[in-house]
Order: sequence, then C-alpha cells, then structure tokens
Amino acid sequence: MKRFSYTNFMLWAGLTFIYLPMVILVIYSFNGSRLVTVWGGWSIKWYAGLLDNRQLISSVGRSLEIAFYTAIAAVILGTIAAFVLTRISNFKGRTLFGGMVTAPLVMPEVITGLSLLLLFVAMAQLIGWPQQRGLVTIWIAHTTFCTAYVAVVVSSRLRELDLSIEEAAMDLGARPWKVFFLITIPMILPSLAAGGMMAFALSLDDLVLASFVSGPGATTLPMEIFSAVRLGVKPEINAVASLILLAVSLATFIAWYLGRRAEARRKRALQQSMEAMAAEASGSSWKGASAS
Repeated sequence: MKRFSYTNFMLWAGLTFIYLPMVILVIYSFNGSRLVTVWGGWSIKWYAGLLDNRQLISSVGRSLEIAFYTAIAAVILGTIAAFVLTRISNFKGRTLFGGMVTAPLVMPEVITGLSLLLLFVAMAQLIGWPQQRGLVTIWIAHTTFCTAYVAVVVSSRLRELDLSIEEAAMDLGARPWKVFFLITIPMILPSLAAGGMMAFALSLDDLVLASFVSGPGATTLPMEIFSAVRLGVKPEINAVASLILLAVSLATFIAWYLGRRAEARRKRALQQSMEAMAAEASGSSWKGASAS
C-alpha cells in the first residue's frame, strides 16, 4: 500500500485549484439556460450566437491584432536590451540600464498606466500626437510592459551560450552582424519563441494598462468582458473564454511538439558528429600504428 505523500497531495490540490475552474467554465459554455448558475441542458447556441455579437467579435480581433504586434516589437526590443546587458562589457551604465529595463516587472500596472496616460496627454499638447488614444497607444503601453519579460528570458539564454562558436566565426572573417543573425539568433531561437508567446499572452490578458491608454472605439477583449461581467456573467462570455482556452492549448501543444522535434534533431546531429569525430580519431590512430 502506498504511503501518504504530502508533496503529491499539495501538487494535485494545486493543479485542481488551477484547472477545475477552467473545466467548469467550459462545461457551462454548453449550458442551454441563459442563467449561468442554472443548468438547462447541453446546447451550442451560445457558440453560434457569437457570430451575431459584433461588438464581442470586434474586441477579440482588436486584442489579437494588438497582441500580435506587441509580441513582435517586444521580441525585437527585448533581444536588443538582453544583448546589451550580456555582451557589451564596457557599458558603464549597465546597472542603471538593467534596472530601467526590468522596472516594469515590479512596477504596479496602475502606476505604469497612469504614467503612460500622462505622457500621451503631454505629447498631444506639445506635438499634437497622439490626437486620440486608441490601438497605437495600447500597443505602445503593452510593448513597454512586455519588453521586460522578453529581456529577462533572452538574457538568461545568452549567458548560457558558448562564446567560442561566435569567436570562431569572427576569426574566420564573419562580421559581427552576420554572426548575430546566422549563429546567435538560431541558438537563442527557443527563448525568442518563449518570450514572444509570453508577450502575446500578457498583451491579450491585460486590462489595467489598456483601461488607462485606450479611447473610444478601442475596447479590447478583457475590457469588454470586464464591463459585461459587472452587469452579470453572460453565456457568450463563457463561450468566447472556452474558445480562447482551446486556442491557447493548441498553440502550446504545437510549440511543445515543434520544440521536441527540434531538440531530437539537435541530439541526433550532436551524436552523429561525435561518432564521426570518434571514427576519424580511430582512423588516425590506426594509420599511425600502421606507419610505425
């Protein structure tokens, strides 16, 4: 008989606490009753009703668009910041720059959102831009917030790389920009993908920053759901949340599968190179023994 394990109990209790509400949400998205607390039988009418809810569909598309551009900008800026922090040794302001890059990680979002709002208002008064807050201001706010996460992920990967490969490429005549794009980028590609997915998820999930820097006609999905929940949870919200869970689960599975295949290919290539080196070494020793 297996003994009681407190560690396993806490593990399963934590997983149940995290995922059980999601399972309940998915089940109630198929509830035929308009009252979410009353079960009215199985039905898919709320999924079909999403096609008629133009406001909710528009907010979903708007959030996906902002999250997509935020992920791209955050990966670019975060990678540059991580490269500066890890590879430029004669940068005297590294400590200050590192603190400024990672400040959004510990800064309350209310303070960040209020600061950006005041910045946009001051810029509109001084230079006339932005004339009104909308998708661009939300994208700038999300990029500012997500760049810090990407910088931390990428910098940790850059510190683990073997610099001898890059140094060998430069010794053979490759320029630094060519080494960066052809050698460094492929080696840190998994961290770039992880940082991009994290930035996408954070942007898609953000409510506080978007509430401060958005304007008329720029309502994101979290803002739409929050405003609707204040009046009572609607079955359409359960349906759209279930679809988002499905999309995130599929994206996570695809990323895991592709990463597993890439890691398997890398291990096979490493094993083949080691076998080739061993065969070459044994051949050289055999020729040396024959000559002697």
